[in-house]
Amino acid sequence: MSAVPEQRRQFEARKLQKRLVRLTGQAVTDYGMIGQGDRVMVCLSGGKDSYAMLDLLRILSARAPLSFDIIAVNLDQKQPGFPEHVLPDYLRAQGVPFHIEAQDTYSIVRRLVPEGKTTCSLCSRLRRGVLYRVARELGATRIALGHHRDDILGTFFLNLFYGGRMKAMPPKLVSDDGRHVVIRPLAYIPEDDVARYAQDRRFPIIPCNLCGAQENLKRKEIRQMIAEWERRFPGRTENTFNALARITPSHLLDRAIFDFQGLRATGVPDPGGDIAFDEDPAAAMPAAGLLPLAP
Repeated sequence: MSAVPEQRRQFEARKLQKRLVRLTGQAVTDYGMIGQGDRVMVCLSGGKDSYAMLDLLRILSARAPLSFDIIAVNLDQKQPGFPEHVLPDYLRAQGVPFHIEAQDTYSIVRRLVPEGKTTCSLCSRLRRGVLYRVARELGATRIALGHHRDDILGTFFLNLFYGGRMKAMPPKLVSDDGRHVVIRPLAYIPEDDVARYAQDRRFPIIPCNLCGAQENLKRKEIRQMIAEWERRFPGRTENTFNALARITPSHLLDRAIFDFQGLRATGVPDPGGDIAFDEDPAAAMPAAGLLPLAP
């Protein structure tokens, strides 16, 4: 390979890393994900998303004006053939403090879920319970998950199409038991960029044979739909994602978040106008079709 293509590859890799660090830092700042003195438990599965999250958070921790600690945690679910040495070897080489939690959730899932049925729901619940316990034991104040922008969009459409709810993955939330703050630092980053970054950084990826290999999952169908939209209508994915941060409750139908019963004419003009009635939203879009992220 000649020096010129290699130099170009390195330049593109640096440019990508710079952009992903910026987007991660923007998400962390926008949603107050990490504060001074936090101990961030980075959930590391061995997949591209969690490797990228760990790498980007480490870069931020070295540059951020505030101080926070990172500890990587992997839940070894005792999947047959799981290469137990890969993550410890990688983390030691990187100088990252880590904890490996061994719990045979694989056998539980296989025993309780009929062959051919989706394992994701039960696997997720079991994983969550173990990780919450580990977070308490390690004194973690934040639990970081590697969901990216496309995961958030996919969850939104899953809830919309199959659950009849307008609900996505929040970038920051408090756990059901009220004890933990869960964050998603990759919330602004598209999956394609995560994949490119993982390839550039040569992370030792470990495939998930429990759920990731399953076919015909609804989430897979949604991913294909979004990819087709983006191919045919560039910018649609970004606009849809931005819409999740630009909610107008008065122009939806949820009586729990807007007081329609109490709505009265005020006699005061609304400078924004009734865009749902007077204006075609598509006509008001910027020429490029892309909207900036919410401030």
